Amino acid sequence: MGAKKFLAKYIINAEIHVLTGLHIGANKDSLEIGGLDNPVIKDAKGRPYIPGSSLKGKMRVLSEFYHEKVRNDGEVHKCTDENCPVCGLFGTSVDVKSNDENVFSRTRLIVRDAYLVESSLEELSDFLETKYTEVKYENSINRVTSMANPRPQERVPAGAIFEVEFVVDQYENDGNKFVKELLLAMKLLEDDYLGGSGSRGYGKIKFKNIRVVKRDKTFYAEAKNEIIEGTFDDVQTALAKIK
Repeated sequence: MGAKKFLAKYIINAEIHVLTGLHIGANKDSLEIGGLDNPVIKDAKGRPYIPGSSLKGKMRVLSEFYHEKVRNDGEVHKCTDENCPVCGLFGTSVDVKSNDENVFSRTRLIVRDAYLVESSLEELSDFLETKYTEVKYENSINRVTSMANPRPQERVPAGAIFEVEFVVDQYENDGNKFVKELLLAMKLLEDDYLGGSGSRGYGKIKFKNIRVVKRDKTFYAEAKNEIIEGTFDDVQTALAKIK
């Protein structure tokens, strides 16, 4: 089995609409005096963002469950099957050789960090504790003394919008298989949660205004135009129309 030929890149742009408060935690080493003890992660300008690693990791887990690839030891699924919908899209660290040829295991998927559309919070500015976030107090109850222990948790409020970009590499014989696997993982995420405290109602999101374009070799070698595969209101529509 030789190396697969690269054919094209699919660029998928979308908006992430936050439907319930979103908390993706920051490193507590960066806390400021008088700041919250449970802040959200922010970029260099102090704006909350969604790390690509958070999106990719959660979608991979959901894809593993969907395709029944979850391991009993709790470790990430890894295999050398080049047609595996999980490893084929998200990649694998397995590095083995068969008949002196490397097994194809390169990730097809790139997930960019998703950045805040600041205008999406303008109508909420009078109700937020900080310029971009709200603070919600979560109580833990001591079962012996019944004493409440409220803790302030910073959240991105419902109504915020982030812009995200995914890139899916296409190799020979792939067709649209892995683009559709990405859309499936996005749909699974919509019915799950992103970030922390999901069982408490945090982290419900929806992908909207999805645009899919294809850039084949001629786009890069000859500066030819990209091919617009379609623009879609939501993930379900994209899944139905991309063949």
